[in-house]
Amino acid sequence: MDLRDTPEQAEFRAQLRAWLADNVPTEPEPQTMPARFHYVVAWQKRLYSGGWVALSWPKEYGGQGLGPVEESILNQELGRAGAPAAASFTFLGRAFLTFGTEEQKARYLPGFLSAEEIWCQGFSEPEAGSDLASLRTTATRDGEDFVINGQKLWTSRGSFAQFCLVLARTGTRESRHRGITAFVVPTDTPGMTRKPLIMANGDEEFAEVYFDDVRVPASNMLGELDQGWKVTQATLAYERGAADLGYLAKYERMLAQLAGIAQERGVSDDVSNVEAVGRVLGHLEVLRLHSMRRLSDRAQGKAVGAETSIDKVMMTQTEQLLLHTALDILGPEAVQGRGDWFKKYLYSRAASIYGGTAQVQRNIISGRLLGLKE
Repeated sequence: MDLRDTPEQAEFRAQLRAWLADNVPTEPEPQTMPARFHYVVAWQKRLYSGGWVALSWPKEYGGQGLGPVEESILNQELGRAGAPAAASFTFLGRAFLTFGTEEQKARYLPGFLSAEEIWCQGFSEPEAGSDLASLRTTATRDGEDFVINGQKLWTSRGSFAQFCLVLARTGTRESRHRGITAFVVPTDTPGMTRKPLIMANGDEEFAEVYFDDVRVPASNMLGELDQGWKVTQATLAYERGAADLGYLAKYERMLAQLAGIAQERGVSDDVSNVEAVGRVLGHLEVLRLHSMRRLSDRAQGKAVGAETSIDKVMMTQTEQLLLHTALDILGPEAVQGRGDWFKKYLYSRAASIYGGTAQVQRNIISGRLLGLKE
């Protein structure tokens, strides 16, 4: 495809660039998790009010009805302006677009996009991380309700969310992926308990979530009974997309900040630094072009599938290389006092785990895309 802007896309870019010039936050991103979370939510609300959220979503569900190129332009211009990325949790809304009833779409999607209602993802468990089909949380039918019991782990935004998309076993344990159902669970439901987890970088982004006889109506099922694996696969596919998570803009912003610091310190012309930044730029551009391919496939009606495992591997490599390069350029100062760059570096090590480990992604690529046998 021709990646040059059409006249309409050039006009879109100019309008976005002008809006960003007037609206990008001037205050630095906070370092503590609670303050940073509210900072991201406030920025998401500003983007939403400006009409820059869900560009490729259908208009009837709160989107702008545009295409993949506009999504890519948004990521480019956010990075160029040094703006925060759009909130990453809106990718969960894609599952509602695909599997939700019209009532569910009308009820939940506006809150997703505007960040008026925050969601978390109740998937991983103590003994079911990469192998979600072995999850043990159960949902037992009781009249018009289901009663949920179990535990979730590594729940992103679990301490802040108002809703949780929960995977629970409605079949036998032996049924594995064929006996799982997805449920919408308000986090203030009696019997639901959340405990924050302190990460190596000091953040409280994750939580343990406990379900003790948590009762939800059957109408809170997302998709059909025992068909939650389809919801799982679709949700994880979008979670592994750089464009859906806003990570392209995130990486652009970090790289621009790093280049600015190097220039201030007079080390930007050092040959080794130039080569190192060049490698990061190469990875970032390949990731951007690959994301464009994925968005183009979606615009042509192709279902999101195993191909996003390639995106996830590339995202992991780009993020870890970027933060490793940052520590090389900044030197011991980056580590002393556990500064912001060092915290970002620690977080980047988890990129090969969250959303499915790098090993799992390579197995998916080899088996489902390349047809290789184990």
